[in-house]
Amino acid sequence: MTSTGLQGRSVIVTGAGSGIGRATAVKFAEEGASVLVADVSQEGAEQTVRTIEEAGGTAKAVIGDVRDQQVIAEIVDTAVQAFGGLNVLVNNAGIMDHMSAVGETEDDEWDSVIGINLTAPFRLTRAALPHLLTAGSGAIVFTASEAALRGSAAGAAYTTSKHGIVGLTKSLAVMYRKSGIRANAIAPGGTATNLRPDVRPDAHGPAVLGPHLGVGVGDKLATAEEQAAAIVFLASDAASYINGAVLPVDNGWSAA
Repeated sequence: MTSTGLQGRSVIVTGAGSGIGRATAVKFAEEGASVLVADVSQEGAEQTVRTIEEAGGTAKAVIGDVRDQQVIAEIVDTAVQAFGGLNVLVNNAGIMDHMSAVGETEDDEWDSVIGINLTAPFRLTRAALPHLLTAGSGAIVFTASEAALRGSAAGAAYTTSKHGIVGLTKSLAVMYRKSGIRANAIAPGGTATNLRPDVRPDAHGPAVLGPHLGVGVGDKLATAEEQAAAIVFLASDAASYINGAVLPVDNGWSAA
């Protein structure tokens, strides 16, 4: 059986107060990693830390909005100081849009979705890179989306943000592979989490997208734990030669 190699590793997971992020943080801890739990929700982050600690694992929480550069610095600095370095970064935090088409996307919707889903992962990765380079190896995993693979899975802002994540993943893989750093992403399909779009039923975007989304869900939603298993795999030594990949975890939606 291949070892995950995660025992004793230092891991950051953003959006770890619920859903895929929480399941991912718990899974890393089960594999023996120390986990920095980052989330905008204090209650959610502290619950994730309690779950890990009650199972005998090690975790710390940082609360704040990942659009804030000071929060980004605190996340990285806390992980490095508490756990003695940094080995894995999981850029998971994200929000949905309103399924808006371009013509009905307001600036606030665009700025918020791009800021959290794309700019924040870029900045956090930039802050983490010196520590990964110092370690001589490391893994970065992004939560992209089915919306990173097609134009019919979300609105304009969310779709653009997740296509951007794919580009960021591939750029990192090429630029830093000789430094021992791997960058990969998962592309989740429909997953049972609390992340839901706030949709205006009379809007053009939802009316167009509705039939496509029904086909994509298939027979069942994925669990957060199924998505977490893919993230942890990509960060592990079992995926040591996988770099620049975008792994659909979507029950075949992207193959249809």
